[in-house]
Amino acid sequence: LDEVLASGENINVLVLDTEGYSNTGGEMSKATELSSVSGFTLDGKPTPRKDLGRMMMQYDYVYVAQVCLGADMEQTIRALREAEAYDGPSLVIAYSHCINHGIKAGMNKGLEEQAKAVKAGYWHLYRYNPALQASGQNPFTLDSKEPTGDLREFLLGEVRYDSLRKIDPTHAEELFAKTAQDAKERYEGYKRLAEQE
Repeated sequence: LDEVLASGENINVLVLDTEGYSNTGGEMSKATELSSVSGFTLDGKPTPRKDLGRMMMQYDYVYVAQVCLGADMEQTIRALREAEAYDGPSLVIAYSHCINHGIKAGMNKGLEEQAKAVKAGYWHLYRYNPALQASGQNPFTLDSKEPTGDLREFLLGEVRYDSLRKIDPTHAEELFAKTAQDAKERYEGYKRLAEQE
């Protein structure tokens, strides 16, 4: 993916981010969130997820957006339209619920679960359009509002997090606290990007 986007070619890429290798049973990947339990990380992933969007923004010529259909359909459509119109490589990363998440409310509530992820500050919505730099505008737009939901409640609504709490409550709470801190730091970092002149 990095090679393709770094090429500078006018291509559009949509990543359906389930935060794991869904095609092989949900094993951990570098995109797996901290504290999540998966096939080979039964004691919770100890490290934060990689930020693919921030990595691609470093090129300064790749359009990047992070979206969540269940949280903000209008922002998703706006990002897809901007990516299509952008004359260069574009990447849209879409938060995607998956059966491996173990959504306690059921897979038929996936879009509602996506909305909770954004409201709790677990997933952030933004758009980075390098074309805006030519007119002196900040290319980064933070579309997420300050989180108002309960991150811990969101985590406990999915088996990939709650199963660790049942096995080792103390360790789970430590990792949940780290997950909350990581989510807060990511949001603060995005805010700083959005506030740059």
